[in-house]
Amino acid sequence: MTRSRVRRVAAVTALLLALSGCAKIDNNQQQPSGGGNGVDDKAVKSGGTLRIALDGEPDKLDPTLARTLVGRNVFAAICEKLYDVDEKLEVVPQLAAAMPEVSSDGKTVTIKLRTGLRFADGTTLDAAAVKTSLDRHRTLEGSQRKSELANVKDVAVTDPATVTINLSQPFAPLAAVLADRAGMIMSPTVLTAKGADFGTAPSCVGPFKFATRVAQDRIEVVKDPNYYDAAKVKLDKVIYRSIPDANTRFNNLRSGDIDVVFNVSPINVDELKGMSNLRLISTESLGYQGITVNIGNVAGVGKAPGTLAAPFTGPFATEAKVRRAFMLTIDRDSLNRTVFRGQYAPACGPISPASQLSSDAAQACPKHDPAEAKKLLAEAGVATPVKVSLIVVNDPDNRRIGEAVKSMAAEGGFDVQLEPTEFASSLDLTDAGKYQLYRIGWSGRVDADGNITPFVQTKGSQNVAGYSDAEIDQWLNDARSTQDLGKRKELYGKVVGKLQQDAPLIYLYRQKNLTGVTSKAGQVKEFGDGIIRVATAGFVE
Repeated sequence: MTRSRVRRVAAVTALLLALSGCAKIDNNQQQPSGGGNGVDDKAVKSGGTLRIALDGEPDKLDPTLARTLVGRNVFAAICEKLYDVDEKLEVVPQLAAAMPEVSSDGKTVTIKLRTGLRFADGTTLDAAAVKTSLDRHRTLEGSQRKSELANVKDVAVTDPATVTINLSQPFAPLAAVLADRAGMIMSPTVLTAKGADFGTAPSCVGPFKFATRVAQDRIEVVKDPNYYDAAKVKLDKVIYRSIPDANTRFNNLRSGDIDVVFNVSPINVDELKGMSNLRLISTESLGYQGITVNIGNVAGVGKAPGTLAAPFTGPFATEAKVRRAFMLTIDRDSLNRTVFRGQYAPACGPISPASQLSSDAAQACPKHDPAEAKKLLAEAGVATPVKVSLIVVNDPDNRRIGEAVKSMAAEGGFDVQLEPTEFASSLDLTDAGKYQLYRIGWSGRVDADGNITPFVQTKGSQNVAGYSDAEIDQWLNDARSTQDLGKRKELYGKVVGKLQQDAPLIYLYRQKNLTGVTSKAGQVKEFGDGIIRVATAGFVE
């Protein structure tokens, strides 16, 4: 190592320590991925309003169009699904009466429904309503569920309590897909009345029903007397407040103005743990955090990829070696220790190590190597420093991440220009392809398909990178169509290896789900899927 290299490494480390506040690093042991301490058994009383602080503004409250994690937290209160996941991250029936029955050829799936269920508007949930919602998820223009349900050929009503789903090919992840927004069933009556505006007054089956929304401020939901388990619902109301700044969220929890804080910053974890009137719910995430690269998103997400034009074109879009070089500049271990105080885990791919579909190939991680990065840039024939813009959400945690990435990348020959942007605006810009790099993550799904296919399959419903590769498309389709666990693991390992070569997404770290709760509240639950559940929550007796 040369003297100048020593100085550069020292400078990077010093900057990262400054960004983290120069505080003690907390290397807590991670909780089990399924439950951790995500469930409590405190007895709670009836009545009251629970105030939850989210770290951003939910997008449309329309299960077909929605894509944000904060939105999923609101949906958990108002829109149940055909299936759900439990604290062990096992798929279990919710609106369905049992797990799906699958034909011997894997192409016909029969789902029995619970009977006597009513939507928030008082109308009945039946097989026709399920067909209406699934068809809308599959076909509506702009649907974020199209990739998830791409193998569904048609949905038929067998009888009022039974739907039959016919598939173009066997689809192993179907039950897991229907345990998320693709399995949310909406009132056909309200869909007819509201149409594209359904998200302004959503009506589903849930312990609570939508009451009001004030943009950039709050969403209020109230107990739904039509809910089939209404007797178990203790709270009168839940208010979801949008508070992007992590310190402001924490201060509101500490002062008692908020009862639950979603996504506690690692900066605040030690202080929260030291307060007797607060507790921390901590579970491992199924998702990942990373950087998406615009390779060919010229006409909007889900459209055919093409050649980018100024100002979004450049060597990042045209040269895989440049993207790989950028990936090699990131010191994931240092990022976790200094920016996140050791609370998170380095990650190089979309599959959690806890997943049954993980493998050595899926967890392989390119090492931090700025010298090799410079070599790749020389081979690509690009002049250094390579200038590129990076959109980061305009909050303290994301700005710290952006500054750390900028500093690390500079050592490998890159000049990163940060563009702090409000969250909803950042989604609009990147959906439209108006960006070069975007710092964003994914909350994760229990089946690995949900963490990969929508983002990298050609015309995927969340493929904002505009990435397309025929081999990956085939591997993903093959993995979807077999129940053979070993074969699926092998295929996903190949997919991850190819993604690390092409680098349309550069994976950085895997979060913990960190939720702060006042000691006055009980039965607030959060599992590894990162969703706060309040169906049986309340205030302690």
